[in-house]
Amino acid sequence: MNSTRPIRRPTERAALAAAARSARPTPPVPALWAALVDAVDRRDREGACLTAHRVVRAAAPEVGER
Repeated sequence: MNSTRPIRRPTERAALAAAARSARPTPPVPALWAALVDAVDRRDREGACLTAHRVVRAAAPEVGER
């Protein structure tokens, strides 16, 4: 059965707004370093990049703030 109505999907703006509404506790820096080492060991470039950025934000919260 085909529907002619489009499927509604959340936009990036709505997703970012929803994420900004709730504060999330920052994981401890040693745990983030362990995740970074694990990502590098697995040769997971995307995971290493994301984790490295998360380490910087946890270590220096003013980085990236507006």
